[in-house]
Amino acid sequence: MADRARDPEALEREIERTRLELARTIDELADRVNPRNVAHRGAERLKEEAAQVVQAARSIVRSDGEDDDGGPGQLDKRLVLAGVGAAVTVTALVLWRRRRRRR
Repeated sequence: MADRARDPEALEREIERTRLELARTIDELADRVNPRNVAHRGAERLKEEAAQVVQAARSIVRSDGEDDDGGPGQLDKRLVLAGVGAAVTVTALVLWRRRRRRR
């Protein structure tokens, strides 16, 4: 049986095309694992998540009604005070535990 002989020029074109695809893939992988790019992607993801948390917190803290001016609702002072009180309490507990461990 005779093997189908491939045209040498067609074979060279296929090899060149495969080589270019392989080089492109290697470049993409190198770019993907570059520490600077990984850090940048992580920072962008963190910024997006922080913005979502801030927006969620604002929607919780803001009152549902509007001002007398017809603008957005003001901060609910009770919630702000509760948040400040919780932060102070947690900070005091952390400091108390650290001091207690040192003894």
